Amino acid sequence: MNLDFDVDPLFSWYVVLLAISGIALLVIGAVNLGGLKIGWRILNVLVGLGFTGYAYYLAFVFESGKYTLFFKAFILPVALIANAVKALLTRSETPAVPSAPAPSPYQPNAPYPQASPYQPQAAQAPQGPQAPQAPYQG
Repeated sequence: MNLDFDVDPLFSWYVVLLAISGIALLVIGAVNLGGLKIGWRILNVLVGLGFTGYAYYLAFVFESGKYTLFFKAFILPVALIANAVKALLTRSETPAVPSAPAPSPYQPNAPYPQASPYQPQAAQAPQGPQAPQAPYQG
């Protein structure tokens, strides 16, 4: 195992942060905590697998003496976690509106179905007496 906080603490903390970020993104993507859309969840899982896999590689497989730290890579997990928190807060602010059950045609007090706006309406006869119109004088 390549983690040794006494010899190289910066490298060891880098690997730990990679692993924590990757696992957090995997959990957010796998469990729909915040009501994220499927595309965001897939992105979370893919990035989480990448971070976790890279942390595993650095901790157990890496044998070279030189390495490069990419702290800019932590911008993506922070942005994805912030997006999940935003989705969670947005979902919790919207009130749940219970949908009314559709009336059954067999219920005695059920209203008549409304005509579709795309169907022509039947012509209705004028109601009540109409005033006579004056003849045309030209």
